[in-house]
Amino acid sequence: MWRNEKYETVPLDVQGTDEDDSKGTRDSLYPQTALRKSQQENERPKDAKLWPYFQDGLRRIDYVLTYNVQMPQSTHKQSSKSCLCCRFKREPKIPPAHEDPELAAQEQRLDYHADDQRLRREEFEENLREMGLEMEKEEGTKLPGVGFLKIHAPWDVLCREAEFMKLKMPTTKIYKVSQGSSIVEKVNMFLQKVTAPLQPKVGENQTENEKHLSYPFSREKQHLFDLSDRNSFFDSKTRSSIVYEILKRTKCTRAKYIMGISSLLGSGVYTEAYPLHDGDIDGVHAETNDRKILYEQWASYSIFYKYQPIGLVRKYFGEKVGLYFAWLGVYTQMLIPAAIVGVIVFLYGCATVDNNIPSMEVCDERNNITMCPMCDRACSYWKLVTACGTARASHLFDNAATVFFAIFMALWATMFMEHWKRRQMRLNYVWDMTSFEDGEGKQKSQPRAEYEFHVMKKSLKKEQSPKAENVKLTCRDRMPAYMTIITMMVFLIFVTLAIVFGVVLYRVSIMTALHMSSTPTFRTNIRATVKTTAAIINLIIIIIMDEVYGAIARWLTIMEVPKTDKSFEERLIFKTFILKFANAFTPIVYLAFFRGRIIGRPGKYLYVMGSYRMEECAHAGCLMELCIQLCITMLGKQLIQNNLFEIGVPKLKKMLRQRKIDKNHQEELNRTLHRHEKDHFLGPFVGLNPEYMEMIIQFGMVTLFVASFPLAPLFALLNNVIEIRLDAKKFVTELRRPIAVRAKDIGIWYTLLRGISKVAVIVNAFVISFTSDFIPRLVYQHMYSPDGTLHGFVNHTLSYFNVSHFQPGTEPMVPMHLGYKVDVCRYKDYRDPPWSDTPYEFSREFWAILAARLAFVIVFQNVVMLMSDFVDWLIPDIPKDISIQIHKERNLVVELFMKQERGKKYRNTVRDPSPQPLRSRPSSQA
Repeated sequence: MWRNEKYETVPLDVQGTDEDDSKGTRDSLYPQTALRKSQQENERPKDAKLWPYFQDGLRRIDYVLTYNVQMPQSTHKQSSKSCLCCRFKREPKIPPAHEDPELAAQEQRLDYHADDQRLRREEFEENLREMGLEMEKEEGTKLPGVGFLKIHAPWDVLCREAEFMKLKMPTTKIYKVSQGSSIVEKVNMFLQKVTAPLQPKVGENQTENEKHLSYPFSREKQHLFDLSDRNSFFDSKTRSSIVYEILKRTKCTRAKYIMGISSLLGSGVYTEAYPLHDGDIDGVHAETNDRKILYEQWASYSIFYKYQPIGLVRKYFGEKVGLYFAWLGVYTQMLIPAAIVGVIVFLYGCATVDNNIPSMEVCDERNNITMCPMCDRACSYWKLVTACGTARASHLFDNAATVFFAIFMALWATMFMEHWKRRQMRLNYVWDMTSFEDGEGKQKSQPRAEYEFHVMKKSLKKEQSPKAENVKLTCRDRMPAYMTIITMMVFLIFVTLAIVFGVVLYRVSIMTALHMSSTPTFRTNIRATVKTTAAIINLIIIIIMDEVYGAIARWLTIMEVPKTDKSFEERLIFKTFILKFANAFTPIVYLAFFRGRIIGRPGKYLYVMGSYRMEECAHAGCLMELCIQLCITMLGKQLIQNNLFEIGVPKLKKMLRQRKIDKNHQEELNRTLHRHEKDHFLGPFVGLNPEYMEMIIQFGMVTLFVASFPLAPLFALLNNVIEIRLDAKKFVTELRRPIAVRAKDIGIWYTLLRGISKVAVIVNAFVISFTSDFIPRLVYQHMYSPDGTLHGFVNHTLSYFNVSHFQPGTEPMVPMHLGYKVDVCRYKDYRDPPWSDTPYEFSREFWAILAARLAFVIVFQNVVMLMSDFVDWLIPDIPKDISIQIHKERNLVVELFMKQERGKKYRNTVRDPSPQPLRSRPSSQA
């Protein structure tokens, strides 16, 4: 079976001694192939080194399967015409005396395994040949140990499958797309002229004012379509998707159970399966192709300011990838106004920091306020004036404009969702996907290979036929998997909480240790040092656990055995989202809502792990620490996890794959490798879920806690400008070409976006009410201030504590640290003084502020959600002009069919002009 010749073209079971004999045998046995060659003699063959074509340069490679090839041995040189049973009849091999019997047995097992895989491939390829596909083999020519099966779909197969898949193809009918009213048309023309320098130069032949009328392809109605150039009627994206559908339907029955292409890939019968890129992107001989255009006009950092060529992206990668980049572009555009408003809010805080009365009171040394120790024994009393820098910095993010910005971002999220729905509908119309669901029900319900395998096992246990239609996996069959999933998800959530608790213990213990060992001059920077290092530790843990949670979520989804690919993807997304969302936001939620609220009071602190006192917020609150955590997490995830990993990991994997080749011949191979061999070194496409997930987490960072970090939209905008070009370059240069998947929306990701935008309203309401000092300032100014200003607000927020009430062993070791004896110290809380009738109990001010906080949450939530729903109702999901065009297109389809019917009747009349005699109705007999 194994040959020394380089190429083998179907039929796969026909051998030749050299290349010329194999070609002659091929043409003589398959006259259809020779006839097609004779019809294409006038066409210039393509160079197989530059273009994805067979060795004849005429038949395009639509798909490639790779497999492992063993070194040729004498035992393998058998005729492939022999029957299957004779292929295992080998000469008895007598091992030498010095040969290890265990090693010989292992070699025999490996040989049997290789022969079994070879026979499975032969059966699968024979079934593909029966489906009408043409194949060409290439084994061990330049890449030792790798065999390539190149697959080509002839015209008849493409037409048959296009009709079966109900692919909408452009007809010969072209109609004008109206832009609406004259005013709208003039505005659109003006915007086109203004944005002309921002448009990519992709060489679109057809103007936006004209559109081909599309209709599902039918072999009986081929006269409706422009078939003048059959080679370009089905583009490379469509051809590869058609072949992939055939591969999914073709089965191999040699094993104990039916195996499809997914099972064959999983068992190692085939190692890789991928469509090919159109051509090279650089080099002297690189001709113009869609990939090269995308590389120059899309995957370049120098054109970051230009729009994306979404139409060409969809044409080359398919609708699903096109929708992702279209969504990412809309999201990035909508971040521009949010970033501008966020910068204005931040600048407002910078401009008013010198006039902020609370921070001025903290920085005023004349107040001489002595604060209670921040830890037991090691910490001593401290002056409130030392927190001047923190108080001024907190005002940058905690000011009157924060509430306005939170309301603005809630409405912004609604506007973004509505804008995307309209943009998505417009793309559906342009891409002819408005009626996509009508013809996709059968394909969506196609079972996965793993599901069929478990159904087969269940049917064998019941001693039924494997093809029994009533056998399926029920909830009872999946109950062990469901229990495992629930247990693991709950356990992983507790692991995340335990990690956060561990970081809390780190902060408490390190702060105490630094206070005990540091000099007095260094102690002022202890809090900033601990906060920064803890945020960095959190970032590292988040990055590591993200990878762990992603792998566990996939394992749990595989255990669940979903029936269809769509169900598998949605369940995987849901599990991954829950775990990664909890991983990213649990430390932030702790800082925002729990830190400093369960600490107790001086003389009666709350302790954990025996002697560790729960950490408390700075005088200005935890908002500054929350801001630092958000800033480091956003920048760290975007720079390290997203960008650096996306650039470094694919390049590292590519280098590892190329290391298998001799370095001396590597440069020479790069010049002589064919298209399918070059794509073999590219990284496999693993789907869009990681790309969506990183943007969804970023969307949560932008919307959920935006009240504490107004610069989040700016950081997200700067990241996304780079992210678009980075993803584009990765798709064009670093990854194999993905299978073109048709889709009309972004699926479950839209539901997650809406959920996050709704939760963001509630979260921001609680951040403003409980994390910031907005409500206490408001209550003091209108209820307790003698002059209606914030003068005296700092003193109003501080309670008194008699130092003689310290618990034994918790008083400061150096009570004279400030140079004088302290009898009463202050701490931030609303409690009665020690000389009152109810010492250290919550004061009336505490309950008044708590009531105001809860009232603000209720009012803010309902008002903002009402405004969001009003905006949602006000903006229609489908643009009016698109609705009109869809209705017009349906009428044009009917008109086209009626015209064709009238043409048929007219031609029949011309062929047979003699009038048909009217049949007389027989009279009834009485």
